[in-house]
Amino acid sequence: MQLDDLYRRVIMDHYKNPRNKGRFDEDAVTVDLNNPTCGDRISLQLKLNDGLVEDARYTGEGCSISLSSASMMTEAVKGKSLDEALQLADRFSSLMKGEPAEFEEYEDIEALSGVNKFPARIKCATLAWNALRKGIDLEH
Repeated sequence: MQLDDLYRRVIMDHYKNPRNKGRFDEDAVTVDLNNPTCGDRISLQLKLNDGLVEDARYTGEGCSISLSSASMMTEAVKGKSLDEALQLADRFSSLMKGEPAEFEEYEDIEALSGVNKFPARIKCATLAWNALRKGIDLEH
């Protein structure tokens, strides 16, 4: 199996079987963002406590890249400190620029590495990560 095929399967798995999709009943930091270029929308909710991302959920509409990226991101940041979550966001930005970036603890994110070949799709992939940054900034 080609690496591109494997990556495509990982992306489609997160799109068809999203992790952490939904909303919290109780209070959470909520960030709503959209990508007017293609119509992707995401509402990210973060439970932040004592400098940690205790939990993360999202809802939204959009392409497989934006929604699978949100699924992957929410999985990766749960249990991380705010600084660690921001470092993950920085590494994801590097990945989208075509720079080397490893996600040892959550390799599914690397499936999005091919997106950098399609500049118009980078905004799709980074939408959830931008919401994460904004949510953490609201707490600082």
